[in-house]
Amino acid sequence: MSVNKVILLGNVGQDPRVKYFDAGSAVATFSLATTDRAYTLSNGTQVPERTEWHNIVASNRWAEIVDKYVHKGDKLYLEGKIRTRSYSDQSGAMRYITEIYVDYMEMLTPKGANPGAGVTSSMQQPVAGPVQQPQQSQQSQAQSIQDNSADDLPF
Repeated sequence: MSVNKVILLGNVGQDPRVKYFDAGSAVATFSLATTDRAYTLSNGTQVPERTEWHNIVASNRWAEIVDKYVHKGDKLYLEGKIRTRSYSDQSGAMRYITEIYVDYMEMLTPKGANPGAGVTSSMQQPVAGPVQQPQQSQQSQAQSIQDNSADDLPF
């Protein structure tokens, strides 16, 4: 048995690029930055801050949600799978790219905190089950959307 699961908490590095296809499917791509804080070892050695950039791919329903609500600077919690693919560049050299394919996402940026952002915080949804409309008491919770939820957007 094997497991391929990635959990990331980071900031969107650029506005997502979204492509819609004739068959009605969609794919969104964007970068996500995760940062390990700087620290000092017990012997006095300083370890600098380190930022990793991740290539994120969201498809179909996730792509539509990303298109409408995710913007540069937003803080996201993502769960997904690592996939590596290869391609030949213009000179014929083999290149490899590692991507994270989204299975689950929560938008953590408070509503109005990112001037370029749309609606980013209005509901909390259980891990499984249909999408529920937000209630006033849920306004301060992070927005959570499950990939297998109903067809209507919950926003």
